Amino acid sequence: MSENEYILEATNIVKKFPGVHALKGVDLKVKKGEILGLVGENGAGKSTLMKCIIGIHPPTSGEIKFDNIQLNKFSTSDALNMGISMIQQELSPIEFRPIMENIWLGREPKNKAGLVDHKQMFKMTKELLSTIGMDDDPKMLVKDLTVAKQQMIEIAKAISYDAKLIIMDEPTSALSGNEIAELFSIMRKIKEEGKSIIYISHKLDEIYEITDRVVVLRDGEYIGSKDIDKIEVNKMIEMMVGREITELFPKVKCEICDVKMKVVGLSSGKKFQDISFDVRKGEILGVAGLVGSGRTDLIETIFGMRKSTAGKVFIDGKEVEIKSPADAIANGMAFLTEDRRLNGIFPMLSVKINIIVANMNHLINKAGLLSTKMVNKKSLEYIKAIQIKTPSPEQMVMNLSGGNQQKVLVGRWLMTNPEILFLDEPTRGIDVGTKAEIHRLITELAGQGKSIVMVSSELPEILGMSDRVIVLCQGRLTGVLENNDELTQEIVMQYATKTMS
Repeated sequence: MSENEYILEATNIVKKFPGVHALKGVDLKVKKGEILGLVGENGAGKSTLMKCIIGIHPPTSGEIKFDNIQLNKFSTSDALNMGISMIQQELSPIEFRPIMENIWLGREPKNKAGLVDHKQMFKMTKELLSTIGMDDDPKMLVKDLTVAKQQMIEIAKAISYDAKLIIMDEPTSALSGNEIAELFSIMRKIKEEGKSIIYISHKLDEIYEITDRVVVLRDGEYIGSKDIDKIEVNKMIEMMVGREITELFPKVKCEICDVKMKVVGLSSGKKFQDISFDVRKGEILGVAGLVGSGRTDLIETIFGMRKSTAGKVFIDGKEVEIKSPADAIANGMAFLTEDRRLNGIFPMLSVKINIIVANMNHLINKAGLLSTKMVNKKSLEYIKAIQIKTPSPEQMVMNLSGGNQQKVLVGRWLMTNPEILFLDEPTRGIDVGTKAEIHRLITELAGQGKSIVMVSSELPEILGMSDRVIVLCQGRLTGVLENNDELTQEIVMQYATKTMS
Protein backbone atom coordinates (compact mmCIF):
# COMPACT_ATOMS: atom_id res chain seq x y z
CA MET A 1 0.00 0.00 0.00
CA SER A 2 1.39 3.39 -0.96
CA GLU A 3 1.89 6.08 1.64
CA ASN A 4 -0.94 8.35 0.48
CA GLU A 5 -3.57 5.67 1.14
CA TYR A 6 -3.23 6.36 4.87
CA ILE A 7 -5.17 9.29 6.32
CA LEU A 8 -3.25 9.08 9.61
CA GLU A 9 0.22 7.86 10.50
CA ALA A 10 1.34 8.15 14.13
CA THR A 11 4.87 6.85 14.62
CA ASN A 12 6.73 6.02 17.86
CA ILE A 13 4.40 8.14 20.03
CA VAL A 14 5.69 8.63 23.58
CA LYS A 15 3.69 10.46 26.25
CA LYS A 16 4.92 11.00 29.79
CA PHE A 17 3.01 12.60 32.65
CA PRO A 18 4.52 13.22 36.10
CA GLY A 19 5.10 9.75 37.51
CA VAL A 20 3.31 8.02 34.62
CA HIS A 21 4.71 6.70 31.33
CA ALA A 22 1.37 6.54 29.47
CA LEU A 23 2.57 5.77 25.92
CA LYS A 24 5.79 3.90 25.14
CA GLY A 25 6.53 4.30 21.44
CA VAL A 26 3.12 3.49 19.94
CA ASP A 27 2.53 3.24 16.18
CA LEU A 28 -0.92 3.72 14.63
CA LYS A 29 -1.92 3.86 10.97
CA VAL A 30 -5.45 4.45 9.68
CA LYS A 31 -6.44 3.86 6.07
CA LYS A 32 -8.76 6.13 4.13
CA GLY A 33 -12.33 4.79 4.19
CA GLU A 34 -11.59 2.45 7.11
CA ILE A 35 -13.29 1.85 10.44
CA LEU A 36 -10.42 0.93 12.74
CA GLY A 37 -11.14 -0.64 16.12
CA LEU A 38 -8.84 0.33 19.00
CA VAL A 39 -8.96 -1.98 22.04
CA GLY A 40 -7.10 -2.56 25.28
CA GLU A 41 -7.65 -2.65 29.01
CA ASN A 42 -8.35 0.46 31.06
CA GLY A 43 -5.03 2.26 31.35
CA ALA A 44 -3.67 0.78 28.11
CA GLY A 45 -3.26 4.28 26.64
CA LYS A 46 -6.13 4.38 24.12
CA SER A 47 -7.67 7.69 25.17
CA THR A 48 -4.24 9.27 25.76
CA LEU A 49 -3.16 8.34 22.23
CA MET A 50 -6.33 9.86 20.79
CA LYS A 51 -5.81 13.07 22.80
CA CYS A 52 -2.33 13.30 21.28
CA ILE A 53 -3.83 12.97 17.80
CA ILE A 54 -6.56 15.58 18.42
CA GLY A 55 -4.09 18.08 19.96
CA ILE A 56 -5.21 17.95 23.61
CA HIS A 57 -1.95 16.39 24.85
CA PRO A 58 1.18 17.09 22.77
CA PRO A 59 3.30 13.93 22.52
CA THR A 60 6.55 13.89 24.50
CA SER A 61 8.16 12.53 21.33
CA GLY A 62 7.16 10.87 18.07
CA GLU A 63 5.63 11.98 14.77
CA ILE A 64 2.05 12.47 13.60
CA LYS A 65 1.23 12.78 9.91
CA PHE A 66 -2.33 13.54 8.78
CA ASP A 67 -3.35 13.45 5.12
CA ASN A 68 0.36 13.54 4.16
CA ILE A 69 0.97 16.67 6.26
CA GLN A 70 3.45 16.54 9.15
CA LEU A 71 1.86 17.95 12.32
CA ASN A 72 4.02 19.91 14.75
CA LYS A 73 2.83 21.76 17.86
CA PHE A 74 -0.81 21.81 16.84
CA SER A 75 -3.89 22.63 18.92
CA THR A 76 -7.34 21.05 19.05
CA SER A 77 -8.59 23.92 16.91
CA ASP A 78 -5.88 23.16 14.33
CA ALA A 79 -6.87 19.48 14.31
CA LEU A 80 -10.54 20.33 13.76
CA ASN A 81 -9.66 22.69 10.92
CA MET A 82 -7.56 19.96 9.28
CA GLY A 83 -10.42 17.47 9.49
CA ILE A 84 -10.00 15.52 12.75
CA SER A 85 -12.91 15.44 15.21
CA MET A 86 -13.44 13.42 18.38
CA ILE A 87 -16.34 12.22 20.51
CA GLN A 88 -14.96 12.13 24.03
CA GLN A 89 -15.70 9.27 26.44
CA GLU A 90 -16.78 11.67 29.19
CA LEU A 91 -19.59 13.98 28.06
CA SER A 92 -19.18 17.67 28.85
CA PRO A 93 -22.17 19.50 27.35
CA ILE A 94 -23.18 23.07 28.20
CA GLU A 95 -26.33 21.89 29.94
CA PHE A 96 -28.21 25.17 30.25
CA ARG A 97 -27.86 26.11 26.56
CA PRO A 98 -29.90 24.79 23.60
CA ILE A 99 -28.93 21.85 21.44
CA MET A 100 -28.12 24.11 18.49
CA GLU A 101 -25.72 26.28 20.50
CA ASN A 102 -23.95 23.18 21.83
CA ILE A 103 -23.38 21.94 18.29
CA TRP A 104 -22.29 25.22 16.66
CA LEU A 105 -20.44 26.83 19.60
CA GLY A 106 -17.69 29.05 18.20
CA ARG A 107 -18.88 28.38 14.62
CA GLU A 108 -22.27 30.12 14.71
CA PRO A 109 -23.65 31.27 11.32
CA LYS A 110 -23.69 35.07 11.00
CA ASN A 111 -26.04 37.43 9.18
CA LYS A 112 -25.02 40.45 7.09
CA ALA A 113 -24.72 42.57 10.23
CA GLY A 114 -22.20 40.10 11.67
CA LEU A 115 -24.60 38.89 14.35
CA VAL A 116 -25.52 35.27 15.11
CA ASP A 117 -28.18 34.08 12.65
CA HIS A 118 -30.38 32.02 15.00
CA LYS A 119 -32.86 31.17 12.25
CA GLN A 120 -30.12 29.70 10.06
CA MET A 121 -28.57 27.87 13.05
CA PHE A 122 -31.98 26.34 13.84
CA LYS A 123 -32.36 25.16 10.23
CA MET A 124 -28.82 23.72 10.10
CA THR A 125 -29.33 21.89 13.38
CA LYS A 126 -32.68 20.47 12.30
CA GLU A 127 -31.12 19.07 9.13
CA LEU A 128 -28.13 17.67 11.01
CA LEU A 129 -30.27 15.96 13.66
CA SER A 130 -32.42 14.34 10.98
CA THR A 131 -29.30 12.61 9.59
CA ILE A 132 -28.90 10.75 12.90
CA GLY A 133 -32.59 9.97 13.37
CA MET A 134 -33.39 12.70 15.92
CA ASP A 135 -36.42 15.00 15.66
CA ASP A 136 -35.87 16.96 18.89
CA ASP A 137 -36.37 20.74 18.95
CA PRO A 138 -32.96 22.42 18.38
CA LYS A 139 -33.99 25.03 20.97
CA MET A 140 -34.38 22.41 23.74
CA LEU A 141 -31.92 22.77 26.60
CA VAL A 142 -29.37 19.95 26.72
CA LYS A 143 -30.04 19.42 30.44
CA ASP A 144 -33.54 18.21 29.54
CA LEU A 145 -32.20 15.42 27.33
CA THR A 146 -31.44 11.87 28.46
CA VAL A 147 -27.78 10.84 28.67
CA ALA A 148 -28.34 8.76 25.51
CA LYS A 149 -29.58 11.79 23.58
CA GLN A 150 -26.74 13.92 24.90
CA GLN A 151 -24.42 11.27 23.46
CA MET A 152 -26.20 11.51 20.10
CA ILE A 153 -25.77 15.32 20.17
CA GLU A 154 -22.00 14.80 20.59
CA ILE A 155 -22.07 12.45 17.60
CA ALA A 156 -23.98 15.06 15.55
CA LYS A 157 -21.43 17.70 16.56
CA ALA A 158 -18.53 15.52 15.40
CA ILE A 159 -20.25 14.90 12.06
CA SER A 160 -20.94 18.63 11.64
CA TYR A 161 -17.22 19.34 11.18
CA ASP A 162 -17.30 17.30 7.95
CA ALA A 163 -14.15 15.62 9.25
CA LYS A 164 -11.95 13.26 7.29
CA LEU A 165 -11.25 11.29 10.49
CA ILE A 166 -13.70 10.91 13.39
CA ILE A 167 -12.48 9.44 16.68
CA MET A 168 -15.23 7.76 18.72
CA ASP A 169 -14.26 6.94 22.32
CA GLU A 170 -16.85 4.58 23.88
CA PRO A 171 -19.74 6.26 21.99
CA THR A 172 -22.34 3.58 22.82
CA SER A 173 -21.91 3.45 26.61
CA ALA A 174 -25.28 5.15 27.19
CA LEU A 175 -27.13 4.08 24.02
CA SER A 176 -29.95 1.56 23.62
CA GLY A 177 -29.88 -1.23 21.04
CA ASN A 178 -31.89 0.80 18.51
CA GLU A 179 -29.66 3.85 19.00
CA ILE A 180 -26.54 1.72 18.53
CA ALA A 181 -27.99 0.33 15.29
CA GLU A 182 -28.65 3.91 14.13
CA LEU A 183 -25.08 4.93 15.00
CA PHE A 184 -23.63 1.98 13.09
CA SER A 185 -25.75 2.92 10.05
CA ILE A 186 -24.32 6.46 10.22
CA MET A 187 -20.78 5.07 10.55
CA ARG A 188 -21.22 2.93 7.44
CA LYS A 189 -22.41 5.99 5.47
CA ILE A 190 -19.34 7.92 6.64
CA LYS A 191 -17.12 5.04 5.49
CA GLU A 192 -18.85 4.95 2.08
CA GLU A 193 -17.93 8.63 1.65
CA GLY A 194 -14.26 7.64 1.94
CA LYS A 195 -13.85 9.04 5.44
CA SER A 196 -12.23 7.17 8.32
CA ILE A 197 -13.25 6.33 11.89
CA ILE A 198 -11.24 5.20 14.91
CA TYR A 199 -13.66 3.28 17.12
CA ILE A 200 -12.75 2.64 20.77
CA SER A 201 -14.91 0.22 22.73
CA HIS A 202 -14.74 -2.41 25.47
CA LYS A 203 -17.72 -4.16 23.83
CA LEU A 204 -15.98 -6.71 21.66
CA ASP A 205 -19.22 -7.73 19.93
CA GLU A 206 -19.43 -4.16 18.59
CA ILE A 207 -15.79 -4.30 17.46
CA TYR A 208 -16.57 -7.41 15.44
CA GLU A 209 -19.79 -5.96 14.01
CA ILE A 210 -18.61 -2.56 12.80
CA THR A 211 -14.81 -2.46 12.34
CA ASP A 212 -12.60 -3.55 9.44
CA ARG A 213 -9.39 -3.93 11.42
CA VAL A 214 -8.37 -3.84 15.07
CA VAL A 215 -5.29 -2.46 16.85
CA VAL A 216 -4.47 -3.71 20.36
CA LEU A 217 -2.66 -1.67 23.02
CA ARG A 218 -1.46 -2.95 26.40
CA ASP A 219 0.24 -0.98 29.17
CA GLY A 220 0.98 1.93 26.82
CA GLU A 221 2.53 -0.28 24.13
CA TYR A 222 1.48 -1.37 20.63
CA ILE A 223 0.80 -5.12 20.70
CA GLY A 224 -0.48 -5.81 17.20
CA SER A 225 -2.98 -5.26 14.40
CA LYS A 226 -5.27 -7.76 12.66
CA ASP A 227 -8.07 -7.68 10.10
CA ILE A 228 -11.21 -8.27 12.14
CA ASP A 229 -12.18 -11.37 10.17
CA LYS A 230 -8.78 -12.94 10.88
CA ILE A 231 -8.68 -12.83 14.67
CA GLU A 232 -10.71 -14.90 17.12
CA VAL A 233 -12.14 -13.22 20.19
CA ASN A 234 -10.10 -15.32 22.64
CA LYS A 235 -6.88 -14.33 20.86
CA MET A 236 -7.87 -10.66 20.94
CA ILE A 237 -8.56 -10.85 24.68
CA GLU A 238 -5.22 -12.58 25.25
CA MET A 239 -3.44 -9.78 23.36
CA MET A 240 -5.27 -7.18 25.45
CA VAL A 241 -4.58 -8.61 28.90
CA GLY A 242 -1.34 -10.53 28.32
CA ARG A 243 -2.86 -13.76 29.57
CA GLU A 244 -5.65 -16.16 28.67
CA ILE A 245 -9.05 -15.35 30.18
CA THR A 246 -10.68 -18.74 30.56
CA GLU A 247 -13.98 -17.51 31.98
CA LEU A 248 -15.52 -14.08 31.49
CA PHE A 249 -18.49 -15.13 33.64
CA PRO A 250 -16.98 -17.31 36.40
CA LYS A 251 -20.34 -18.10 37.98
CA VAL A 252 -20.31 -20.91 40.51
CA LYS A 253 -23.38 -22.54 41.99
CA CYS A 254 -24.04 -21.05 45.41
CA GLU A 255 -26.41 -22.26 48.08
CA ILE A 256 -29.54 -20.13 47.81
CA CYS A 257 -31.36 -19.84 51.13
CA ASP A 258 -34.32 -17.95 52.58
CA VAL A 259 -35.73 -14.70 51.21
CA LYS A 260 -33.60 -11.79 52.42
CA MET A 261 -35.55 -8.88 50.92
CA LYS A 262 -39.11 -8.71 49.61
CA VAL A 263 -40.51 -5.75 47.66
CA VAL A 264 -44.30 -5.48 47.42
CA GLY A 265 -46.22 -3.12 45.13
CA LEU A 266 -43.47 -0.48 45.02
CA SER A 267 -44.17 2.65 42.93
CA SER A 268 -42.44 5.98 42.35
CA GLY A 269 -44.72 8.40 40.51
CA LYS A 270 -44.41 8.02 36.73
CA LYS A 271 -41.00 6.33 36.95
CA PHE A 272 -42.35 2.84 37.76
CA GLN A 273 -45.52 1.31 39.17
CA ASP A 274 -46.52 -1.71 41.26
CA ILE A 275 -43.23 -3.65 41.27
CA SER A 276 -43.05 -6.80 43.40
CA PHE A 277 -40.15 -9.25 43.68
CA ASP A 278 -37.85 -10.90 46.21
CA VAL A 279 -34.17 -11.76 46.46
CA ARG A 280 -32.73 -14.61 48.51
CA LYS A 281 -29.52 -15.08 50.47
CA GLY A 282 -26.76 -16.28 48.16
CA GLU A 283 -28.69 -15.26 45.03
CA ILE A 284 -27.70 -12.98 42.17
CA LEU A 285 -30.88 -11.39 40.85
CA GLY A 286 -30.45 -9.77 37.44
CA VAL A 287 -32.52 -6.71 36.51
CA ALA A 288 -32.96 -6.29 32.75
CA GLY A 289 -34.80 -3.82 30.55
CA LEU A 290 -34.19 -1.14 27.95
CA VAL A 291 -32.90 2.35 28.76
CA GLY A 292 -35.76 4.24 30.43
CA SER A 293 -37.52 1.09 31.65
CA GLY A 294 -37.13 2.13 35.30
CA ARG A 295 -34.32 -0.24 36.33
CA THR A 296 -32.11 2.35 38.02
CA ASP A 297 -35.11 4.27 39.41
CA LEU A 298 -36.29 1.06 41.09
CA ILE A 299 -33.10 0.32 43.02
CA GLU A 300 -32.53 4.00 43.82
CA THR A 301 -35.99 4.07 45.39
CA ILE A 302 -35.34 0.94 47.45
CA PHE A 303 -32.06 2.49 48.60
CA GLY A 304 -33.76 5.72 49.69
CA MET A 305 -32.37 7.97 46.95
CA ARG A 306 -35.85 8.51 45.48
CA LYS A 307 -39.21 8.84 47.20
CA SER A 308 -41.67 5.97 46.85
CA THR A 309 -45.34 6.77 46.32
CA ALA A 310 -46.64 3.30 47.22
CA GLY A 311 -45.45 -0.12 48.32
CA LYS A 312 -43.47 -1.80 51.07
CA VAL A 313 -40.01 -3.29 51.58
CA PHE A 314 -39.37 -6.22 53.94
CA ILE A 315 -35.99 -7.46 55.18
CA ASP A 316 -35.86 -10.83 56.92
CA GLY A 317 -39.65 -10.77 57.01
CA LYS A 318 -39.92 -7.40 58.81
CA GLU A 319 -41.15 -4.23 57.12
CA VAL A 320 -38.53 -1.47 57.01
CA GLU A 321 -38.93 2.22 56.33
CA ILE A 322 -36.14 3.61 54.17
CA LYS A 323 -36.29 7.34 53.58
CA SER A 324 -32.60 7.96 52.90
CA PRO A 325 -29.40 6.12 51.92
CA ALA A 326 -28.38 6.33 55.60
CA ASP A 327 -31.49 4.26 56.46
CA ALA A 328 -30.56 1.79 53.73
CA ILE A 329 -26.99 1.40 54.99
CA ALA A 330 -28.30 0.94 58.55
CA ASN A 331 -30.44 -1.92 57.21
CA GLY A 332 -27.43 -3.69 55.68
CA MET A 333 -27.68 -2.37 52.11
CA ALA A 334 -24.97 -1.03 49.80
CA PHE A 335 -25.29 0.57 46.33
CA LEU A 336 -22.70 0.69 43.55
CA THR A 337 -24.03 3.50 41.34
CA GLU A 338 -24.27 3.53 37.55
CA ASP A 339 -22.23 6.70 37.00
CA ARG A 340 -19.06 6.37 39.10
CA ARG A 341 -17.81 9.82 38.07
CA LEU A 342 -21.02 11.75 38.71
CA ASN A 343 -22.18 10.24 42.01
CA GLY A 344 -19.62 7.60 42.95
CA ILE A 345 -16.02 8.67 43.42
CA PHE A 346 -14.69 11.83 45.05
CA PRO A 347 -12.19 12.58 42.26
CA MET A 348 -9.95 15.01 44.13
CA LEU A 349 -9.59 12.78 47.19
CA SER A 350 -7.17 9.90 47.69
CA VAL A 351 -7.85 6.25 47.02
CA LYS A 352 -7.81 5.46 50.73
CA ILE A 353 -10.34 8.17 51.64
CA ASN A 354 -12.63 7.06 48.80
CA ILE A 355 -12.55 3.52 50.20
CA ILE A 356 -13.24 4.35 53.86
CA VAL A 357 -15.69 7.26 53.42
CA ALA A 358 -18.86 5.16 53.89
CA ASN A 359 -17.44 3.51 57.02
CA MET A 360 -15.72 6.40 58.79
CA ASN A 361 -17.78 6.04 61.99
CA HIS A 362 -16.04 2.72 62.67
CA LEU A 363 -12.54 4.20 62.29
CA ILE A 364 -12.73 6.76 65.10
CA ASN A 365 -10.13 6.61 67.89
CA LYS A 366 -10.67 7.22 71.62
CA ALA A 367 -10.12 10.95 71.15
CA GLY A 368 -13.09 11.07 68.78
CA LEU A 369 -10.88 11.63 65.73
CA LEU A 370 -10.42 9.63 62.56
CA SER A 371 -7.63 7.13 63.24
CA THR A 372 -4.91 7.53 60.61
CA LYS A 373 -3.52 4.13 61.59
CA MET A 374 -6.88 2.40 61.08
CA VAL A 375 -7.59 4.29 57.82
CA ASN A 376 -4.22 3.20 56.38
CA LYS A 377 -4.65 -0.39 57.57
CA LYS A 378 -8.22 -0.90 56.32
CA SER A 379 -7.73 0.87 52.97
CA LEU A 380 -4.56 -1.15 52.25
CA GLU A 381 -6.43 -4.32 53.18
CA TYR A 382 -9.07 -3.68 50.50
CA ILE A 383 -6.56 -2.43 47.93
CA LYS A 384 -4.82 -5.80 48.21
CA ALA A 385 -7.99 -7.91 48.46
CA ILE A 386 -9.58 -6.44 45.31
CA GLN A 387 -6.25 -5.91 43.53
CA ILE A 388 -6.67 -2.17 42.94
CA LYS A 389 -3.80 -0.96 40.74
CA THR A 390 -2.57 2.29 42.29
CA PRO A 391 0.96 3.65 42.92
CA SER A 392 -0.10 4.49 46.48
CA PRO A 393 -3.17 4.71 48.73
CA GLU A 394 -2.47 8.48 48.66
CA GLN A 395 -3.01 8.68 44.87
CA MET A 396 -5.96 10.86 43.81
CA VAL A 397 -8.65 8.48 42.59
CA MET A 398 -9.26 10.60 39.47
CA ASN A 399 -5.84 9.48 38.21
CA LEU A 400 -6.77 5.79 38.21
CA SER A 401 -8.22 3.96 35.21
CA GLY A 402 -11.99 3.52 35.05
CA GLY A 403 -11.76 -0.13 36.05
CA ASN A 404 -9.71 0.64 39.13
CA GLN A 405 -12.07 3.48 40.09
CA GLN A 406 -14.85 0.91 39.99
CA LYS A 407 -12.84 -1.41 42.24
CA VAL A 408 -12.38 1.44 44.73
CA LEU A 409 -16.17 1.81 44.93
CA VAL A 410 -16.60 -1.94 45.38
CA GLY A 411 -14.08 -1.80 48.22
CA ARG A 412 -15.93 1.12 49.80
CA TRP A 413 -19.18 -0.79 50.02
CA LEU A 414 -17.64 -4.10 51.02
CA MET A 415 -16.11 -2.34 54.02
CA THR A 416 -19.66 -1.64 55.29
CA ASN A 417 -20.18 -5.44 55.34
CA PRO A 418 -23.57 -5.31 53.57
CA GLU A 419 -26.09 -8.13 53.43
CA ILE A 420 -27.81 -6.76 50.31
CA LEU A 421 -25.68 -5.30 47.51
CA PHE A 422 -27.19 -3.32 44.63
CA LEU A 423 -24.94 -3.16 41.55
CA ASP A 424 -25.99 -0.75 38.79
CA GLU A 425 -24.02 -1.46 35.58
CA PRO A 426 -21.04 -2.81 37.59
CA THR A 427 -18.82 -3.32 34.53
CA ARG A 428 -19.84 -0.43 32.26
CA GLY A 429 -16.78 1.04 30.53
CA ILE A 430 -14.48 -1.59 32.05
CA ASP A 431 -12.03 -3.70 30.10
CA VAL A 432 -12.49 -7.42 29.66
CA GLY A 433 -9.80 -8.46 32.16
CA THR A 434 -11.21 -6.30 34.95
CA LYS A 435 -14.72 -7.45 34.04
CA ALA A 436 -13.73 -11.03 34.77
CA GLU A 437 -12.26 -9.94 38.13
CA ILE A 438 -15.43 -8.02 39.09
CA HIS A 439 -17.59 -10.98 38.05
CA ARG A 440 -15.47 -13.33 40.14
CA LEU A 441 -15.83 -11.04 43.13
CA ILE A 442 -19.62 -10.86 42.69
CA THR A 443 -19.99 -14.62 42.67
CA GLU A 444 -17.70 -14.91 45.73
CA LEU A 445 -19.96 -12.49 47.60
CA ALA A 446 -23.00 -14.58 46.69
CA GLY A 447 -21.11 -17.61 47.99
CA GLN A 448 -20.77 -15.82 51.33
CA GLY A 449 -24.56 -15.60 51.53
CA LYS A 450 -24.90 -12.00 50.32
CA SER A 451 -27.97 -11.04 48.31
CA ILE A 452 -26.97 -9.38 45.01
CA VAL A 453 -29.29 -7.28 42.83
CA MET A 454 -27.50 -6.49 39.56
CA VAL A 455 -28.73 -4.09 36.87
CA SER A 456 -27.07 -4.48 33.48
CA SER A 457 -27.71 -3.40 29.90
CA GLU A 458 -25.51 -6.24 28.69
CA LEU A 459 -27.63 -9.35 28.27
CA PRO A 460 -24.62 -11.71 28.14
CA GLU A 461 -23.71 -10.39 31.61
CA ILE A 462 -27.29 -10.87 32.86
CA LEU A 463 -27.43 -14.45 31.56
CA GLY A 464 -23.85 -15.27 32.57
CA MET A 465 -24.13 -14.09 36.18
CA SER A 466 -27.75 -14.25 37.38
CA ASP A 467 -29.69 -17.02 39.11
CA ARG A 468 -32.99 -15.33 38.26
CA VAL A 469 -33.89 -12.34 36.09
CA ILE A 470 -36.61 -9.73 36.54
CA VAL A 471 -37.46 -7.70 33.43
CA LEU A 472 -38.92 -4.20 33.30
CA CYS A 473 -40.64 -2.40 30.44
CA GLN A 474 -41.94 1.17 30.63
CA GLY A 475 -41.90 1.16 34.42
CA ARG A 476 -43.72 -2.15 34.78
CA LEU A 477 -42.54 -5.62 35.78
CA THR A 478 -43.10 -7.87 32.75
CA GLY A 479 -41.28 -11.03 33.76
CA VAL A 480 -39.63 -13.00 36.58
CA LEU A 481 -37.51 -15.62 34.83
CA GLU A 482 -35.48 -18.57 36.09
CA ASN A 483 -32.03 -18.47 34.49
CA ASN A 484 -31.66 -21.94 33.05
CA ASP A 485 -30.35 -23.40 29.80
CA GLU A 486 -33.58 -22.44 28.03
CA LEU A 487 -33.37 -18.72 28.85
CA THR A 488 -31.94 -16.75 25.90
CA GLN A 489 -31.25 -13.12 25.08
CA GLU A 490 -34.18 -13.22 22.65
CA ILE A 491 -36.60 -14.28 25.40
CA VAL A 492 -35.38 -11.53 27.73
CA MET A 493 -35.79 -8.96 24.93
CA GLN A 494 -39.36 -10.12 24.32
CA TYR A 495 -40.20 -9.24 27.92
CA ALA A 496 -38.15 -6.01 27.74
CA THR A 497 -40.18 -4.77 24.76
CA LYS A 498 -43.56 -6.05 25.93
CA THR A 499 -46.25 -3.34 25.76
CA MET A 500 -48.33 -3.11 28.91
CA SER A 501 -52.07 -2.60 28.46
